Amino acid sequence: MRPQVDFGQAEITLDGQTTTVALFVMSLPYADSTFVCAFPRECTEAFLEGHVRAFVFFGGVPRRISYDNSKIAVAQITGSRDRKVTDAFLRLKSHHLFEDHFCLVRRPNEKGHVETLIGFARRSFLVPVPVVHGGLELLNGDLQRRCREDLARRLWGKPASKAELLSEERPVLLPLPDESFVAARVEHRCVDSLSLVSFDANQYSVPTELAHHPVTVVASVDTVRIVAGDRVAAIHPRCWGREQVFYDPVHYLAVLEHKPGALDFAAPLEGWQLPVCFGVLRRRLEAEFGGPGTRPFIKVLRLLEWAAPFELTRAVERALELGVADADAVRLILEHRREQPVGLFCRDGRPHLQAVAVPAPDLSVYTSLAAGVAS
Repeated sequence: MRPQVDFGQAEITLDGQTTTVALFVMSLPYADSTFVCAFPRECTEAFLEGHVRAFVFFGGVPRRISYDNSKIAVAQITGSRDRKVTDAFLRLKSHHLFEDHFCLVRRPNEKGHVETLIGFARRSFLVPVPVVHGGLELLNGDLQRRCREDLARRLWGKPASKAELLSEERPVLLPLPDESFVAARVEHRCVDSLSLVSFDANQYSVPTELAHHPVTVVASVDTVRIVAGDRVAAIHPRCWGREQVFYDPVHYLAVLEHKPGALDFAAPLEGWQLPVCFGVLRRRLEAEFGGPGTRPFIKVLRLLEWAAPFELTRAVERALELGVADADAVRLILEHRREQPVGLFCRDGRPHLQAVAVPAPDLSVYTSLAAGVAS
């Protein structure tokens, strides 16, 4: 019997709401070992990520795996056993070098072992109904722990425990690849006039200079990366809801620098919480320059385009301590703190340099310059 993969469903309580999650299950029938992982829904990203985690759990890659005819894996049925697989599944296979085996259409009994295990996983790992907060990673950590505990069991008629049988099976598994696999769905999109990219019924912001430009969306289970050319233009947490808009305020600062009056009303900045020192800096600038002081404040915020928030916060705090309040001063402090300190050159073990002496400069020559300034 071949290793098998399938998805099932289970109910959990997530952040106080009853939620249906997709259970990815991979089984190795010889050892009767099982890997179970929960995802927000059955989709390409979950399919790929489930394989990667399962291979790590088992310590290798099965040489041949059985599947049903899900559209995630199958682009076209070309014969009783022949399939044209999707690009994402082809990437997964090519990276890990395993072969696929597909069930005959309308013959799910060919994959009965793993489907039985889905029921086993629900009854054994998800009863009582798990109560989860803040995502599925804690649940998946618990599921993996339970899968490991299950390896200690010895089934009736088996000569050893599941863990011992898995150790016997592991030498025939393919080794894990040296390079990690990017378990992500890749789609091409065009940025709209509001610097938003539509993906999976939601919208994600990118820098305004990319409006109307083509981009590539690389979406994993956890993140949405938007790539423009050879650079990552934006990274957002993945949303599994629908019709929501996710802004990064930094993406819109370049436009707001030319329209500073919109700073307090722009939708992309709504709810943006900055440390107290930024409010102090803004008040100082506006007290000194009046309304035009908003523009230099935005210039300070634009330093977030290349500096981390904690770096800029420390630089602003230092600028306020020094009594300077402008973007150039804050930038100078940032760059100074990023400079690597120059280390002393050690001459130990270099006898040919021991006799080298660098004479101290005569600083008295500067006296005449100082006298000239005084006069």
